[in-house]
Amino acid sequence: MKFCVLGSGSRGNATLVESGGTALLIDAGFSGVEIRRRLGLAGRQPEKLAAILVTHEHNDHISGVGVLSRQARVPVHANPATLAAAAGKLGTLFAIREFSTGEGFELGGLQIHPFAISHDTADPVGFIISDGDFRLGYCTDTGRITRLIEHHLRQCHALILESNHDPRMLREGPYPLRLQQRVLSGQGHLANEDAGSLLNRLAGGVLQYVVLAHLSEINNLPELALRAARNGLGEKGVHIEIVPACQGAPCRLIDLRRK
Repeated sequence: MKFCVLGSGSRGNATLVESGGTALLIDAGFSGVEIRRRLGLAGRQPEKLAAILVTHEHNDHISGVGVLSRQARVPVHANPATLAAAAGKLGTLFAIREFSTGEGFELGGLQIHPFAISHDTADPVGFIISDGDFRLGYCTDTGRITRLIEHHLRQCHALILESNHDPRMLREGPYPLRLQQRVLSGQGHLANEDAGSLLNRLAGGVLQYVVLAHLSEINNLPELALRAARNGLGEKGVHIEIVPACQGAPCRLIDLRRK
């Protein structure tokens, strides 16, 4: 299994995942042109995608879904509530494949399990993707870590995990109080220390890679997110590679077979 976070943050999110002959995107929150460009940097083409999986209906996760689906003839997989909430933004899609939150499905040899997260949208989800040998967990845009989330993220070989903000930077930054309260709420975004605390509980098993995602460009710094993650992992994380995703460019393509 290979994966590449093509970009992550409040201005757009998209992640490439592939195994065997199946490639898919989790979210497509950039323009169609920009997603095509970023896929090209990873040596991939949108026409080769088997699916776009949608986590929720916010613009930074779906702004390119419609055009990419139509132009590259890619089916879109989402739950009914997300499709209804996003209908006006997506337009006509090449094909729609509905899933139910909490119920797994098969896609080109990959097992996909969408699980509930906590965000201020209709029915937001994270994903576990397995090819039978490796498990990748995707969990961003959640204001809290529930027991259900933690349960699903255990036994993952790689994890794309939100590490959105540093609370002090958020309090002292330019966001108005109402927006600060939204970010800090149980339906907002994870702070660095929240991500580190979860990693502490997950480490010690098969976890090999962690990509810290959805870092705020205003209320966070990569070094602060990395420090909180490493502090959380402590000695248990000595063999775990931590990579901060960024908004402006793709991360490197990570191959789980090479660890």
